[in-house]
Amino acid sequence: MPKIKYLSILMPAYNEEASIYSILKKIASIDLGMGFKPEIVIVNDGSTDGTESEVERFIKKNPKLKVIYLKKKNGGKGTAIKKAIKIASGEYSVVQDADLEYDPQDLHRMLEVIVGWKLDVLYGSRFLGKDSSKHSYQSFYIGGKLLTKLTNLLYLQRLTDEPTCYKMFKTNLLKSIPLKCKGFEFCPEITAKVAKKGYKIQEVPIAYHPRSIAEGKKINWRDGITGIWTLIKFRF
Repeated sequence: MPKIKYLSILMPAYNEEASIYSILKKIASIDLGMGFKPEIVIVNDGSTDGTESEVERFIKKNPKLKVIYLKKKNGGKGTAIKKAIKIASGEYSVVQDADLEYDPQDLHRMLEVIVGWKLDVLYGSRFLGKDSSKHSYQSFYIGGKLLTKLTNLLYLQRLTDEPTCYKMFKTNLLKSIPLKCKGFEFCPEITAKVAKKGYKIQEVPIAYHPRSIAEGKKINWRDGITGIWTLIKFRF
């Protein structure tokens, strides 16, 4: 029997009781192809709601799925992702938010491209998708475009969507990068450090279903300012 290959799906979670079971079900239903199976690494970042009970309910109902569940004190998205990276054992790794904004069905195509094109890093772009104008708030759309333009200017990339959640890497590359991030600045920091290693980041289109602040969206304008500073700081 051929050896199972894993895509490590790194899922930071903070107060996602309303959506985490649904997104885990979506991941369980996908066919990654090429002999790959999902390895889901969930890091509960000090949730105060029913996130843990929803994760435990999913694990109980899916005993054959490889799920690693970790808990920690609240420290921010970046701290949760760093903890997940240490545990990841798959050949490739991708970040997956615990809400329903990103569709795990897109992971099949991303994995197909990163393997087929022999890439070390691949981003899923919301702006290359069929409905590229769909964002929950105009300010998020403008902020994302600004971060992307700054990335391209400072790091000589040709990205359309730097702040995308769907960032896929060869796991050994991801593990080799020392990260300082605590919060949402994980995205610009990892982009900056990968670019400084000389990688030209490729993109493929993905779907996007934005949620509102009332529905649990946590990023805000302050995170955008931090993102800009992060890009500048690691460039110089």
